[in-house]
Amino acid sequence: MASDLTNRVLLKSQDRMTKGAYFLGIELGAPLRLSGAVFGGICLESGLYLYCGSAYGPGGLDARINRHLKRRKKLRWHVDRLTTRGRVRFVGRVPEGRECALVSQFSALSKSSFPVPGFGSSDCKVCPSHLIKVDAEVLGPFLAQMTMVEYF
Repeated sequence: MASDLTNRVLLKSQDRMTKGAYFLGIELGAPLRLSGAVFGGICLESGLYLYCGSAYGPGGLDARINRHLKRRKKLRWHVDRLTTRGRVRFVGRVPEGRECALVSQFSALSKSSFPVPGFGSSDCKVCPSHLIKVDAEVLGPFLAQMTMVEYF
């Protein structure tokens, strides 16, 4: 069904090698305990989360985002723990953009918070985290102004 995107390539930009930043809107229908020493058993409550990332390597945005949309995969990045257990509701892409700029924009929204320090930002010296918990009602009007957002 729509929540199992394992065998579907959903996103194709005009230039398959477009590089830049992206964000995933991930809905957790139930609390999720993050295991491992890095997370110390932090429990994410159900709700909507934004993960901001970048894709400047081989394959660009298409390859990175399509990997995140797969439900079955080897856990490689922090966000894989959410994408395998939650549901990706939307994806936004910002060609030539920077993930830290996205984090800055989204964290400025009211009712937003950083639930897991260092999540997805091990190599970032600027952001407290690249995972942001957001309120769907606050986020909706903000997303309506953006282009290049695809909903699932």
